[in-house]
Amino acid sequence: MSPIKVNVKWSGQKFDNIELDPQEPALTFKTQLFSLTGVQPERQKIFVKGGMLKDDTDLASLHLTDGHTFMMMGTAGELPKVPEKKVMFVEDMSEKQLQTAYSIPSGLQNLGNTCYLNATLQCMRVIPELRQSLAQFTGGINQGSPAANLTAALRDLYKELDRSSEGYPPLVFLQLFFALFPQFGERDRHNALRQHDAEECWTQLFTAMREQLGQTTSSSSSTPTPTLEKLTMGKMEVTIQCDDNPEEPPQTMTESFAKLSCHISKDTNFLPSGIAAALTEKIQKRSPSLDRDATYTRRCQITRLPAYLTVNFVRFFWKASEQVNSKILRKVTFPTTFDATSFCHPDLVARMRPVREAIREAEEKTALEKKLKKQTSGQSDAMQVDGADGQTGSTGTLPEPSPKFELDSAFKQDPGCNPSGQYDLCAVLTHIGRSSDEGHYVAWIRKDNSDEWYKYDDDRVSIVKEAEIMRLSGGGDWHTAYICLYRAKDLPA
Repeated sequence: MSPIKVNVKWSGQKFDNIELDPQEPALTFKTQLFSLTGVQPERQKIFVKGGMLKDDTDLASLHLTDGHTFMMMGTAGELPKVPEKKVMFVEDMSEKQLQTAYSIPSGLQNLGNTCYLNATLQCMRVIPELRQSLAQFTGGINQGSPAANLTAALRDLYKELDRSSEGYPPLVFLQLFFALFPQFGERDRHNALRQHDAEECWTQLFTAMREQLGQTTSSSSSTPTPTLEKLTMGKMEVTIQCDDNPEEPPQTMTESFAKLSCHISKDTNFLPSGIAAALTEKIQKRSPSLDRDATYTRRCQITRLPAYLTVNFVRFFWKASEQVNSKILRKVTFPTTFDATSFCHPDLVARMRPVREAIREAEEKTALEKKLKKQTSGQSDAMQVDGADGQTGSTGTLPEPSPKFELDSAFKQDPGCNPSGQYDLCAVLTHIGRSSDEGHYVAWIRKDNSDEWYKYDDDRVSIVKEAEIMRLSGGGDWHTAYICLYRAKDLPA
């Protein structure tokens, strides 16, 4: 049956010569009328012989002819309004709009070669215990010593960053920083601020904060928060043995450390080997038994690991011919998960063993739970376990829970320590350039224990994947890791 022309009367109006195909569903005809009248199909009442036209009515059974007129009732719905706010596409957004849309934290404005300070402050900000201690610091600006004034300024600066949605200028903090550490306020012959070494800035700021911030109590717990000194300082046993006279009794002492150094030589390819080289070194000193200068071997074994471990890549050396702190560009890879037990004293390693075993079992269980979840949801093939005969065995099941481990009493009495020796990377401070007196510093901060990171390039903040962090190992003129901050792995419940 060929299409016919029909008419429709609705609300005082008449629509002539509407094409209707009897072979099509009635809903198709209603949709045509919707485009003409604005009355949605479910609100249309179209009178036909025997009742109302329904969506599934067979139009051919109505035996309609050219010129047939339908009567329709129904109220047109309100036409869509033009959006009050113009639709904004990502490519059209400004940096500020992108930060708001993606909940990106605020950066710090560069006030003239202050990238070394901005990067350090962003890395320090990753320590929640530091921010908690600062929040409970009661001192005010210009009410105490220079160190106390700087601490109050850091507290206020972090509060402003939490509130701000764009790059914040740390003007007050910078002036108080120069007041406490005037060497950073030096200017060149053009009266511009000089570039400075971020590692020196890192050391000075952490030292000042350790002296000012004592023990605090969390608002959600009555357990005191460990001091910043406990959280960031370790201890090591140092033994000095005379190579020229093995009979000379060795000297043994205990030293505190705020960071581990990674020495870089032509043989250094990985972070652990650089740390090992720094912990065992040759020195020259006066020998009482030989009554002359002699060669000694200085060996260090860690006896206490802090919850937050700073590792410094020793990349700069004084180049006398050019009178500059030249940079070692050699590629040295660093892990996102770091095990420091190979540098620890045997007694400490023994006390760590139950904790390490518990963490290993917990991680294996978590990994297995993820696989089983994929298996049951049909997102992966069934997980199989190979039998001894090489045939496919039964599907994986969760292991029986292990008995609770007992934390060594020495660890219980030492808040702020790392009882496992295992760490996760949480921040990286990088340098790009050929000298510590020039170039640019950037902070890279892990986002909520995920594989995404924030890149803090002064006030320009963006999100990058972990693969980008692995490119920071050096070997060229790209951003190169200078300081790594590791956080102790969480203990199993």
